Amino acid sequence: MKIAGIDVHKRVLMVVVMDASAPEEKPARRRFVTLPSELQRFRIWLQEQGVEEAVMESTAQYWRSVWLELEPRSLTRMKVQLTRDRVRLQNQMECLLEEMRIKLSIVVSNLLGASGLRILHALAQGESDPKKLAELGDERLHCTEEQLVDALTGRVQPMHRGMLALQLQRLQLIDQQMAQLNHMIAQAMKSHQDAVIRLAEVPGLGVDSAQQIIAEVGAQARTFSSAAELTAWVGTCPGKEESAEQNQSSRSAKGNKYLRRVLNQAAHAAVAKKGCHFQVVFRRLLPRLGYKSAIWAVAHRLCRVVWKILHEGVRFIEQGREVGPREKKQRAQMLARALRRLGYEVTITPINQLAPKPVI
Repeated sequence: MKIAGIDVHKRVLMVVVMDASAPEEKPARRRFVTLPSELQRFRIWLQEQGVEEAVMESTAQYWRSVWLELEPRSLTRMKVQLTRDRVRLQNQMECLLEEMRIKLSIVVSNLLGASGLRILHALAQGESDPKKLAELGDERLHCTEEQLVDALTGRVQPMHRGMLALQLQRLQLIDQQMAQLNHMIAQAMKSHQDAVIRLAEVPGLGVDSAQQIIAEVGAQARTFSSAAELTAWVGTCPGKEESAEQNQSSRSAKGNKYLRRVLNQAAHAAVAKKGCHFQVVFRRLLPRLGYKSAIWAVAHRLCRVVWKILHEGVRFIEQGREVGPREKKQRAQMLARALRRLGYEVTITPINQLAPKPVI
C-alpha cells in the first residue's frame, strides 16, 4: 500500500510517497504550489502513484483546500451550515415578534410553516388588523379563532415591518439555496443510491442523514477495517482513563463533529420510536447511566450499525421487542445481583423448568 506524507505551507506543498510494503525503496518526492490548477495536478499525481492513504499536518487554515481536493464533502457540510442559519434566523424573527407584542409562536407549532409564513408576510406588507391576520391561519391549527386573534393583537411599528420584510427575504434566499443543494447532493449521491436507501432504513436515520454519513465515511466505509475504528474516529466510543485497574472516566474522545451531531440526533429519534430495538436498549440503560449517557450509548450502537451496513452491504433488520436468550440471561443475572446487594437470596430458575401448578 502506498502512503503520501504532505507538508502543508501557505504557498507550497512538499509531498513524499512511499510504498509501505517495500520501505527500502526510494520514496517519490514532489513540490506543488497551492494554486487551484496545481492542486488538481497534485491530486492527479497521487492517483498516478497509486496512493491509498494520505497524511498531512493541520497547519492553520491552509490544510482545508488540500483536504477538499482529496475529500470533497463541502455540499453536505454547507447544507448543515444553511440549516443552522435558518434556525438562527427563525429565532431572530421570534425575538422581533416579541418586540411587536405578537405571540404567534404560542398558537402556531411551526412559526415558519404555511400558516405562519402567510401571517408574517401579511404583517410585513402592512396588515395590522388581528381578525384579518387570523383568517390567514389554517383550519387545522390547534387553537380557537379567539386565541389566534388575541395572539396577533400587538403594537406593530413601521420599523418592525421593515425588519421583518428583510428577514423574510433572507429566509427565501436560504430556502432557495437549500433546494439547490438538495438537488446537487442527490446528483452526487446517484451512484450510491443503494447505500443511501439501506442506511435510511435504520430507525432514527433518514435520507438526509444517510447522505451526510456517506459524504463523511464513503459508501463502503473502506477506510475503517472494523466498527471499533469507525466509532473511535467519530468519537462515540466510550473512553478509558484507567488507574489502579479502575476506569476514572468514560468520556468519549473528540471526533468528527458532523457525524457526532447526526448520530446524536438519530439516537434521539430512534429511542422515541415505539417497538424499536434502540428504544429497548435505551430504557434498559437509562436507570444506570442517566438520560445523556444512555442516548450517547445508543448513538454508539448506531455508529456500529452504520459501519456494518456500509462495509458489509447488508440491510437493517428490526429486532423490536424480541429479546434473545443470551440477553434474557444477562438481564436476569443483572437483576439478581441488584437484589442480592439489597440483602435478598435469589436463585435463577428458567420458567420451563418449573413444576406445573396443580389444577384445582
